Amino acid sequence: MLTHLYIKNYVLIEELSMSPHKAFNVITGETGAGKSIMLGAIGLLLGNRVERKALFSETEKCIIEGTLHIAAYQMKPLFEEEGLDYDPQTIIRREISPSGKSRAFINDTPVTLETLHKVTGRLIDIHSQHDNLQLGTQQFQLKIVDAYAQQTPALQAYRQQFKIHTSLQKRYEQLLTDSDLQKRELDYNKFLLEELQTADLKEDEQETLEESLRVLENAEEIGEKLSLVDEILDKSDYAALEALRQAVSTLVQLGKLTNQYTSLHERAESCLIELKEVAAEIESEAEKVELDPEQLQNIQDRLSTIYDLQKKHKVNTNEALLAVQERLEEKVARVLSFDDELAQLQQQIQQSEAQLMTLAQQISARRKAAIPLIQQDLSALFKEVGLPNATLDIQMETVAPTLEGIDRINLLFSANKGVVPQEIRKVASGGEFSRLMLCIKYVLAGKTAMPTVIFDEIDTGISGEIALKVGSMMKDMSLQHQVVSISHLHQIAAKADKHYFVYKMDKTERTISQMKALSQEERIHEIAQMISGAEPSESAILSAKELLASN
Repeated sequence: MLTHLYIKNYVLIEELSMSPHKAFNVITGETGAGKSIMLGAIGLLLGNRVERKALFSETEKCIIEGTLHIAAYQMKPLFEEEGLDYDPQTIIRREISPSGKSRAFINDTPVTLETLHKVTGRLIDIHSQHDNLQLGTQQFQLKIVDAYAQQTPALQAYRQQFKIHTSLQKRYEQLLTDSDLQKRELDYNKFLLEELQTADLKEDEQETLEESLRVLENAEEIGEKLSLVDEILDKSDYAALEALRQAVSTLVQLGKLTNQYTSLHERAESCLIELKEVAAEIESEAEKVELDPEQLQNIQDRLSTIYDLQKKHKVNTNEALLAVQERLEEKVARVLSFDDELAQLQQQIQQSEAQLMTLAQQISARRKAAIPLIQQDLSALFKEVGLPNATLDIQMETVAPTLEGIDRINLLFSANKGVVPQEIRKVASGGEFSRLMLCIKYVLAGKTAMPTVIFDEIDTGISGEIALKVGSMMKDMSLQHQVVSISHLHQIAAKADKHYFVYKMDKTERTISQMKALSQEERIHEIAQMISGAEPSESAILSAKELLASN
């Protein structure tokens, strides 16, 4: 239920605020006064796109804010699904900046227009000429039957199963495509895999081989330099070890004279020991170095194999080559398991389809049972709204499963006796469309959980007793739903619990739209004007009082 609406800086509205009655509200005013502008503002709360030149003042932002009481409408799961803070007193806000950028908020959380529409679409239902066009669409006609059959839970279960089934089918089709592609590549992948497996690669092998290759390729020079160092340290007449021995011996002799140089002797002795070990190790290494053409060739061949494989697979390391090998192993193994996976998926699809069809048939059965009841209820109402010869034939046929089930609904309508019912968009006039839609909404009023219903001049083309009946129908609907009617008929205006009047006024250099809630006396005067014109007669005023009294 809409408890408060605030509009600022929108088209001809500088600032407007209203708190609708929980039951039946009517909005009247002269043509062009701004009634449809207010409706456009509410449309923005429903997620409609912003039209050009929507701002009253191009230097300020536009704000449309609606406060709705939603405790009775089981909206919490939807709020959780959309990641929104749930509050029984929910505030919906739309802002449009001077640059034209639009933002939407639900309880101060920024949301997309899709989320905004998903939430407010369950809170406000606007019936306008656009809905008349919708009435001819398959989706809207299905919605009518399903709302009457009250099968929202069944449809939710079906749609969930439909998504599961569709997902399984997509997986099967993708797997089939992958299977065909990889089967065509299987022989080549097996060849590549066998080549890598035969190479028997080790992760750190390349670095070790490259170091060994450098040693073997420079063995002669390495051997010469090690021998030279060995000679310098221990083999020449002026070997470093012999010189250091003499130095140590001299320090020993010095120690006999004084203890002052004991530390120097110890350090020199330590150096001698270390140098002996170095010299021995160098001599050992020099003996190991030898030219081995066979080993050199083997290492070169092995590295050539590694480099060729790396170039072939466009990588730089053995680690990357091993990763390629692992992927190839997975691809080859996957191809060999494709048939089993496809068979398992086929079985899942068959089971899913069986569950889907069971749910779809249950929905179809409820639709089929609801159709004659809808036709019966609507036929009774047609006479009340001035369509005494109208007939409605709702046809249903079976189609391939869609998100809405396995049925196609077609509403065939005729407003005149002797005329065969045809598709609604081909035979109904604007006024007939409006009255047909009113009857549909009236019939569905007790079947749906729509809190607020807004009628935009649905009374076009009617008058007299029919107008009274239409007003009574709206009044009846307001017992279960909040109703707002934009009307130009006094018969309907008199039925409302709260009456708003929209008017234009000149302010400085601009014309602005204003709206006010009318007092009882003001209502009498407005309704009297709607009956007889700007200067209502005494009889018109009396008629207005009688209409209000009868309400």
